[in-house]
Amino acid sequence: MRLLNYVLRRLALLIPVLIGVTLLTFIISVAVPGDPAQMMAGAQAKPEIIAALRHKLGMDEPWPIRYVYYLRDLARGDLGDSLQTGRPVARDLLNSFPATFELGTTAVVLAMVFGVPFGVISAYRKDKLPDHVSRFVALSGVAMPSFWLGLMLLMVFYVFLGILPGDGRLSIFADAPRRITGLFLVDSLLQLKFATFWEALLHLIMPAVTLGAALIGMVTRNTRSSMLEALSMDYVRTARSKGLAERIVVYKHALRNALLPVITVLGMVYGYALGGSVLVESVFSWPGMGRYAVQAIQMLDFPAVMGFTVFIAVVYVMVNLVVDVLYFYIDPRIKVH
Repeated sequence: MRLLNYVLRRLALLIPVLIGVTLLTFIISVAVPGDPAQMMAGAQAKPEIIAALRHKLGMDEPWPIRYVYYLRDLARGDLGDSLQTGRPVARDLLNSFPATFELGTTAVVLAMVFGVPFGVISAYRKDKLPDHVSRFVALSGVAMPSFWLGLMLLMVFYVFLGILPGDGRLSIFADAPRRITGLFLVDSLLQLKFATFWEALLHLIMPAVTLGAALIGMVTRNTRSSMLEALSMDYVRTARSKGLAERIVVYKHALRNALLPVITVLGMVYGYALGGSVLVESVFSWPGMGRYAVQAIQMLDFPAVMGFTVFIAVVYVMVNLVVDVLYFYIDPRIKVH
């Protein structure tokens, strides 16, 4: 019951977070130079047509009134219509979310598979060659701009070597699997289309590595610092004095206690992977929410930009809520107050 109350309180905190995010984004959209009505009508449109379009979009109202109208529609689950596609923004986001989710989840899995072991080895072999190599890899992953890394991977593995496909989720000659979840890997497996699964997997490698490089670096650095602290604790020295095998001391006693900060970082990088894939999706023409947001920004499609921001804010808060709930189950010392 206490956990349920805690979850409900966290969900209630979502309201002021959303108000703050929408207010900030709305003010920025008002301050940005440019006229969406002018862009929609075209450069040669007559002033009366532009004025009629501005009235239709509600842009002739003062911005505080427009913001109140936006909050009213948001409370109804209406994110408005996209000026670019003419469809409801919510539908556009739901259509593009599976691609972003598939890419972000794969990148986070890579961060867990490589980042945690690298961090453990780096801490256990402190100031030795494995430590130097792990720290160099982690620092490189964090320091390299994702768009630059993506372009370099495309040049090497697509242009020169030709062993990986270039862009998109599938080649133009392949048929997409029938939509069940929207995740090509899952849908192709459910329909036993193994050739489609293999092609979708090949298309996913370079975008996931590009997005996951920075995440691997963050997880490695955090795991290393947590493990160094855990290995210096008295309970680790006690375990060694009892003659326990070093493998048990490191993985059962030290790593288990060092995982809590790592889980926090994983929650943060998951939110980053879903919301911060804008550049990666643009480089690889990945039809996800990030690419949709970039096109919306270029077209001054403010309803789409606002919808994207609100959607990512909700996802980010929900991911962190899941992390907090995991705390409750992983570490019995943590009590929910």
